[in-house]
Amino acid sequence: MPYWEGQSWGVIAPGTREKDGKAHSVRLYSIASSRYGDDMTGNTGSLCVRRATYWCPELKADDPTKQGICSNHICDTKPGDDMVLTGPAGKVMLLPEEDPTTDYIMVATGTGIAPYRGFIRRLFTEDTPAGQAYKGQAWLFLGVANSDALLYDDEWQKVKEEYPDNFRLDYALSREQNNKSGGKMYIQDKVGEYADEVFNKLDAGAVIYFCGLKGMMPGIQEMLQEVCTAKGIDYEEWTKGLKKKKQWRVEVY
Repeated sequence: MPYWEGQSWGVIAPGTREKDGKAHSVRLYSIASSRYGDDMTGNTGSLCVRRATYWCPELKADDPTKQGICSNHICDTKPGDDMVLTGPAGKVMLLPEEDPTTDYIMVATGTGIAPYRGFIRRLFTEDTPAGQAYKGQAWLFLGVANSDALLYDDEWQKVKEEYPDNFRLDYALSREQNNKSGGKMYIQDKVGEYADEVFNKLDAGAVIYFCGLKGMMPGIQEMLQEVCTAKGIDYEEWTKGLKKKKQWRVEVY
């Protein structure tokens, strides 16, 4: 099942829906490995899945009747178990291949980090033709609640150490850091700290990606709109231009 970085697989959980007896719907998950797989055979792929649960204040525990069907199915699988997959699918989050000097700005919350792991492994971690050719800068912004929720931090730190000129890393830890106003540090606040650099990179042709919960986008868009206003830029025309040139890529859920 060959795939490209930035694509998704669909997973169909076994069984049927209680409400109508029909098969469960497909759930899409961004692939978290390069096209070569973590074992570099081209025959494997990785997913980054958070087990969806519901905390019941009355039980003071997770309610077993309100679990995410597909995420729990994936998290409960064991080596050798069969899984029904569809895909791969998706074109929005692909890496442009034309210019190896292109800068990539990758903005994620939580498991939205998945496609960027594929990007970064192909460009830096693995010995690939794309990695050998790449001369641009990949800049990763990741927002999570606490430092113990940082995903793949050991991988990012190693890449940062080995490629200090080509890889940048910034975290937004909402329960551990404060923004410039003294409030919680959310992803839009961290990106906003570097607004001038981000805008300059986009003016020079960088591609910006957003991946994670859809609730991340209103705050990011509000921040970017404020920066545009301060710079005397028409926000709607600015984003329209980025989309037209395929520099604006969004995949939220």
